[in-house]
Amino acid sequence: MVLRATGIVRAADVAATPWEIVVLDAGERHLRRRRITLQHGDEVMVDLAHTVKLADRDCLVLEDGRLVEVIAADEDLIEVRARDAAHLVQLAWHIGNRHLEAQIEDTRILIRPDHVIHAMLEQLGARLGEVREPFAPEHGAYSHAHAPAPPGGFSLEP
Repeated sequence: MVLRATGIVRAADVAATPWEIVVLDAGERHLRRRRITLQHGDEVMVDLAHTVKLADRDCLVLEDGRLVEVIAADEDLIEVRARDAAHLVQLAWHIGNRHLEAQIEDTRILIRPDHVIHAMLEQLGARLGEVREPFAPEHGAYSHAHAPAPPGGFSLEP
């Protein structure tokens, strides 16, 4: 029998010890309806009302109330560093202008490997390096367009 997950609990709100874990990369953590395999081989059919982006340590809630903790998988990434804050903003603009997923931090930007973008960023004076770590890209301005507004939040739906 395939288990079914119909809800989520954000990491900050998890009060119980998870029953099992699943390791997913950034793309796999963006889901609504998909079959996933847990660490010890059990299969779960994720069947959520809306598409969600799960963060590291968020939990899926099974129909019987058990929790499955989502662990962000390590991914091969390019670390982009700049001369100063203004240069980092310039680099972020060029990355965003190409509609790339990016994790933007105070002193660096993480992107997926792309040789064309790598060459462009080098030409713009970025310091680039290869890293392997979890990837949590920005969700984008329209990522909540089909989901209910968060409490105190906004919605792009009319």
